[in-house]
Amino acid sequence: MLIKKRYRLLKQIGQGGFGKTFLAVDEGQSPAIPCVVQQFGLQNQTFKTFEQKAQRLEELGKHPQIPVLAHFEENHHLYLVQEFIEGTNLANLVEKEGAFCETQIWQLLENLGQVLKYIHNHNLIHCNIKPENIILKSPSNFIGGKDLVLVDFAAARTVTSIDLTSESCIGSAEYAAPEQIQGKPIVASDLYSLGVTCIYLLTQIPPFDLFDVVDDCWVWRQYLTTKVSEHLGKILDKLVQKDFTQRFQSADEVMQAMGIHCPSVNHSINHSITPPPRILWQCSHTLTGHPGMLSAVNSIAISPDGNILASGHDNKTIKLWDLNSKKQAYTFGGHCQAVKSVAFSPDGKILATASDDKTIKLWNVNTLEEICTLFAHTHAVKSVAFSPDGELLASGSWDKTVKLWDVKTGEEICTVSGHQLQVSAVAFSPEGQLLASASFDRTIRLWSKGELKNRPHYTFLGTLSGHAWAVLTVAFSPNGKVVVTGSDDNTIKLWEVNTGQVIGTLSAHSWSVVTLAFSGDGETLISGSKDKIVKLWNVSTKQEVATLSGHVDSVSTVAISPDAQLIASGSRDKTIKLWELVQQ
Repeated sequence: MLIKKRYRLLKQIGQGGFGKTFLAVDEGQSPAIPCVVQQFGLQNQTFKTFEQKAQRLEELGKHPQIPVLAHFEENHHLYLVQEFIEGTNLANLVEKEGAFCETQIWQLLENLGQVLKYIHNHNLIHCNIKPENIILKSPSNFIGGKDLVLVDFAAARTVTSIDLTSESCIGSAEYAAPEQIQGKPIVASDLYSLGVTCIYLLTQIPPFDLFDVVDDCWVWRQYLTTKVSEHLGKILDKLVQKDFTQRFQSADEVMQAMGIHCPSVNHSINHSITPPPRILWQCSHTLTGHPGMLSAVNSIAISPDGNILASGHDNKTIKLWDLNSKKQAYTFGGHCQAVKSVAFSPDGKILATASDDKTIKLWNVNTLEEICTLFAHTHAVKSVAFSPDGELLASGSWDKTVKLWDVKTGEEICTVSGHQLQVSAVAFSPEGQLLASASFDRTIRLWSKGELKNRPHYTFLGTLSGHAWAVLTVAFSPNGKVVVTGSDDNTIKLWEVNTGQVIGTLSAHSWSVVTLAFSGDGETLISGSKDKIVKLWNVSTKQEVATLSGHVDSVSTVAISPDAQLIASGSRDKTIKLWELVQQ
């Protein structure tokens, strides 16, 4: 069917109370381009009110996140033409990838808040904000970028300071504000729908089930699998107030409560919500390698110059990635079992890799050649770490020992033992005077550097005990005053090195904490867990500051770039995600 001698309707893709929606092509363009056409009967809306609304919608179409192109009347029907958006709506996205994390909700609020501000400033109310009508363009991962598009303006209402138009305007009942269901939508009605959209994306529970009719209140917090901050909770609670006078009255007010400066806000309004900490990280790239070539990621490391990422895999390989191009650069092969740990030397010239095959290999990063293989452990080697001066390499093994190696000669210098079960991780202090080893025996042992027969030697200093289950990872803070550990007991413990006392326990993960890394300034701690989540913590306050989700299996390893602008996370899901600092 050809309408307006230009738009060819190909197939019907939707039908609602306002009319039908068709996939179409615009044959007025060369070549013809896809579009979406919504058809309305004249009985639903008078031509006068439709014309008034459609003219404003066409003006809105100048905004990159509003895809309205044209409107017209033909054969007793009204038509609205919108750009076809290649992507996934948020309803499908949450069904495929699981509930949104707090980071994504902050990004969504900021992004859609700006779009709603633009719409409301043009005296329009969308009246049908819901996950199905918010599309993330392909192949973007940026919920917080400009790649979210708001579609389906069929229910939109014009509004003036005097009156509202009289056409029916219910929208989707589960997401519609009480006054909108009564046919009297206001600007705050869209904000209500945005709030309900957010709590659905956080819980994956239908909105009607998130409201307790008996007690007349929202109970969405009861359905969260991961808690959200009090800041976000207060904002969402205010967005979904039944009484519109208790809600935010404009998108500007929402953004001001989020800590985003909005000059147009009436600052005489008393807001009870303290602006939250800004969410700084979002996934910019997912590294998957060539199809079928990448297996579960066990360990990653970023080179000292920040240009290369190395990863160790279950398929016995080590891969080098160019962080500038985000492309795979080289693959090392040589181990005969899974590679469990990778580490760059301080000068970035050598890569050390440890494997379940009981060996450690040293590789020349410049020539891409194997330097040597270190044999001595009698069981799988799970962790390697270079000393700060690059002269020593420490390795921890399931043979319950830690070995020290001379990097230049490849010679074993000494073996330290004392753990009752497998050694899972090793780490040097920043000055190299201390060595920490973590074990399945639930303890961390500290070893002090000395000399024996004119050779470096580490002797037992003390034991840190407090975890209820196996200790899986260990790291020193950049100033050397704190050592942090992650455990099968789902907690992270911070220990004061001088006293051996626990100075904090972080317990927001819901499964084993398997990897930890500090930012260069020591202010932020990054943790990864079998719960598929990466979390960021403020070390001073011991507070969680961000949650990064997107992996669909256990997070096995994390690393942060030297300039602290990039976080990398590797997972059993066979991917490496790069999270970039997007704003200060």
